[in-house]
Parts: sequence; C-alpha cells; structure tokens
Amino acid sequence: MVKLLGPDGQPIDASLLSKEVATPTTIGVRAVHHERVASGLTPERLAYVLHQATIGSARDYLTLAEEMEERYLHYASQVQTRRLAIEGVAPSVKAPKGVPTKIVDFVHELVNDPGFHDATGLLTDGIAKGYAVIEPLWEYERGALRPVAYKWRDQRFFQFDPVSQTELRLAVDGSMEGEPLAKPTFIVHAPRSKAGIPIRRGFARAAAWAFLLQSFALKDWSAFAEIYGIPLRIGRYHAGASEADKKALLQAVRSIASDAAAIIPQGMGLDFIETKGQRGEAVFGQLLDYLDKQVSKLVVGQTMTSDNGASMAQAKVHNEVRLDIQRADGRQLANTVNRDHIVWAVAMNFGPQEVYPSAEYPVAEPEDTKALSDGVAKLVPFGLRVSQAEIRSKFGLSEPGETDEVLTPRRDSAGQQDIVAANDDPKKAAKLSAGCRCPACGGTATLAADAGAIAAADQDELDALVADAMGDWEVLVDPMLAPLREAVARASSFAELEEMLPQLAAKVDGSKLAEALARLTAKARGLGDAVD
Repeated sequence: MVKLLGPDGQPIDASLLSKEVATPTTIGVRAVHHERVASGLTPERLAYVLHQATIGSARDYLTLAEEMEERYLHYASQVQTRRLAIEGVAPSVKAPKGVPTKIVDFVHELVNDPGFHDATGLLTDGIAKGYAVIEPLWEYERGALRPVAYKWRDQRFFQFDPVSQTELRLAVDGSMEGEPLAKPTFIVHAPRSKAGIPIRRGFARAAAWAFLLQSFALKDWSAFAEIYGIPLRIGRYHAGASEADKKALLQAVRSIASDAAAIIPQGMGLDFIETKGQRGEAVFGQLLDYLDKQVSKLVVGQTMTSDNGASMAQAKVHNEVRLDIQRADGRQLANTVNRDHIVWAVAMNFGPQEVYPSAEYPVAEPEDTKALSDGVAKLVPFGLRVSQAEIRSKFGLSEPGETDEVLTPRRDSAGQQDIVAANDDPKKAAKLSAGCRCPACGGTATLAADAGAIAAADQDELDALVADAMGDWEVLVDPMLAPLREAVARASSFAELEEMLPQLAAKVDGSKLAEALARLTAKARGLGDAVD
C-alpha cells in the first residue's frame, strides 16, 4: 500500500480522509439543537456571554452571532456585502518557477471545482464569528486523491485550547480540552481583522452591543407607535365616589381608545389632552440610524455605499477603502486555502515539494474606460503602438471571428458601396473613385455620411488660399499706405493732417488688392461649386 505523506514528510492516516469526523449528534457537545440567547437579552446577560467566550465557552456567543444575522437586518446585510465582495472574486493559480506542469494542472482542477468555490464561500463566515471550519472528504478519482465533498461544520462543534485560546480543537464528550484537528481533514479560516485571540476577532462581538441597543429602541418605538397621536385621557370623579364608581371610570378611560364608546356614573367626567409638536418619534429613528451607521463602519469600513445621500466624490474615496478590505480578505482566505488544503493535496498525490503552486484572489482596480479610450485616440496618431488584444481585454470585448460582422466607419462603408455599384460603368467608377458624388456618376453618399470629411477637405483648401494671399500682402497694401505715410511725414500738426486727408483719396492705388481679392474669391467659389 502506498504511504501518504504530508508537506512535512510525516505519514498520514489514510483511514481518516474518507470518514467524517466532526459529525453532528442528537445530544452531547455537538448537538444541533441550541438554546436561544437573543430572546430577552439584557446588558448583564450579554456581558456574561461575551466574557464566557473569551475563557473557552463560546457556545452561547456563537448562537447569539447566528441569531443576530436573523434578527438584525442591517447587520446581516453588511456582513453579506463583506462576504460576497470576496466570494465574487475568481481564484487564480500562481506557479513558482520549477514546479512541474502536472502539479500546476492538478491545482487548477482543484480550485476550479464548484465544490471548492462553495467551500471558500462558507469559510468567509469567519469574518463575523471569528473562525469557520470546512471538512473535506477525500477519494481516489481520475488517478488522483481528490476532495469529493466539502462539509460545512458548525463553529459550536469546536473549542479552543484552554491555555492559549488559539488552537482550535474538536469538541468531544467526556473531554474538557477536546481533540486536536488533523490537517488534511479540516480547513480552518480565522480572519485577522484585529489582534487578539480568534474568538474576539469576529465582528459579531462588537456588533452585539448595537444589536442590544437597537432591540431596546425598537421595542420602545413600537410601544410609542401604539399610543402616538392618541390624546391623553383623564377621568374625574367627585369626592364621594365609591370604589365601584372609580373602577367603572378607570375601565371607561382604558377602553374608550379602542371602543370609542364608554359609560360612566353620573357626576363624573372625561378630559382629553392632546400632545402637539413633541416629535418623539424622531428620537427613536435617529438612534437606530446612528447604530446602523456604526455597524456599517465596523463591517464594511464606511457608510457611503450602504446609505443614501453620498456624493460621487465621497463614494469614490470610500469605495477605495472597500477595495482595500476586499484585498485583505482575499489575501487571508488564500493563505488559509494554501496552508490547509492545496499543499496537503499536492503532497499526498506527488510527495513533499520544495515549492508549491498557490491560489490567489486578485482584486482588480476599476478601469476608467473613457479616459483610456481618449488617451489611446490622442497618442496613436503620434506613433504609439498599442496591442489590440490588450484594449479588447480592457473593454471586455472578444476577438471577432472570420464570419462575424464587424463595425466600420460609416463613410468608408458608404464609399465602398458606391464604387461597387458603379463597376458596371468604368468611367463612372473612375470618377467616383476620384471623389465625384453626383448622381450621374453613380454616387449615393449622403451629406450626413460625408459631412465630416468634406468639411475637413474644404478647410484645407481654404487654408491654402489664405496662405497664398498672405504671402505678398505687403506688395498689395503698400500702394494704398504710401500716400498716407507721406502725408504724416509732411504734416506739422494733427489739424494739418486732417486738412490733407481729402486730397489723399485720389493718390491711393487699390487696384492690386482688388485684383487679388477677385482672384481668391473666384477660387473659393470654384471650390464650393465642386463640392456642391
């Protein structure tokens, strides 16, 4: 028989791999029925439950943590958000240099198994309760020893060692210290949200006080809502009223709110006092709102994505904090999976290794696709070489197949169709290729399709005309400015210059400028006629 070895080279008892160890029982320390803790919870009782958990008796605390997720809706929502944030990240496999391909392929099959995904999702329950346990069951399949099932185990089936309170053990009847856990048989995830023993790290411990306060607030608010808006009813009796008359009056005062009718002895009266403008309901709402915000900060690290009213800038900053938490959760979950599962699976199938493949939960940065597309559009014309495959991956686009219809610029497709349509007449095709779009040449391009390209071509031609005209502007305007310069030089005062101005009109020669303007106007008109 082949001997199974662990990563440390020590032999493994193969009989434990396919047999369930932490099975539930009807009675005893692993019973599935538990006394409720949340009902009638008081501050004194809660303090006792939390203290007992720190000294090794965490059964009531774990029961309370489970009941909180059933009764405290906001807390349950935030815990689920925290857990799903890491459950939604697909695991990847990192293979160090020198690891054989067959081992890497085996680990890929291991982490891509649907049961593995469900198991790691259940391990995130340790975020709230301090730790979570999965028991894999192993069998030989497809030539390798593989986990065929992942069993979730109730945290109350385990206990910590009485000395350090850090080593998790299996709770068994007749033993105060429990039994040590076999490594290949259990995956234990104890997230490190704070320093301290694992049972104190779970968020349920801190959220328990918020749960207690909101329970009191809800009870008081419900009692307040029953009498809110109902006038205060006061019964008045005379000095000589008998005890029977007093009881009748009291019964009338109590029942008039629901029955809207009552009888009282003669000589007695009822007064109704209305309370206005008290706004007592706001106190309860504000208290519950405050507690919910503190729970959001505790579990997901912020309140912006869990409540309304946050600005876009605030949400962006707080979303980055959430990503930091998500990365930390992914890193810790990967450490647990690698330590308690992957290295053991590899060692049992391929023997102890120097290095092992590892699972990772990479959290990608949100991609600003608009900024990326703008940057690429500006830099590519300057010669920047960009991989099409990389751009497609950024936008989540696949490589088009040979038979797939692809998107193309509208002008290119319209022009190509025009040329194909004019192939029956070689002369029309030649003119169409040269740019003619008149109906006689077979052109069918619409103004909307060609507007951008035509406008760009017209602007280039006009720029050329302007450049041509500005090349000899001094020669054109000098005959017009020369008489004015001469008059300015001769005049001794501004008044004398004004008297000379009427005589300058006959000396100004604008024929060259007029000829140039006429020539440019004709060219511009010709360009317009060609396009139209």
